[in-house]
Amino acid sequence: MSTRVCGHLGVVDPTVEPRSAGCEECLAIGSAWVHLRMCMTCGHVGCCDSSPHRHAQAHWREAAHPIVQSYEPGEDWWWCYDDEVMFFVDGVPSYVHP
Repeated sequence: MSTRVCGHLGVVDPTVEPRSAGCEECLAIGSAWVHLRMCMTCGHVGCCDSSPHRHAQAHWREAAHPIVQSYEPGEDWWWCYDDEVMFFVDGVPSYVHP
């Protein structure tokens, strides 16, 4: 059995902080979202692929920042868009929107 891994941890900024309490683009256009994801390179907060606008994925496509962390209460998983793999990172902060 092979285990897929993320090869992009080098782009993670260990000092990154969320730039917003909600999806940045949805807040700007007055739209709702389903769940939030935080870019682990720059702190961009975008809505998930179940949301109407999928701003987290759009940020990945535009900025080429492949790794997000869930920004939802009780969730501490990470996702790499480039490698299409979910994973966990021990010993790092888990961010939760207000």
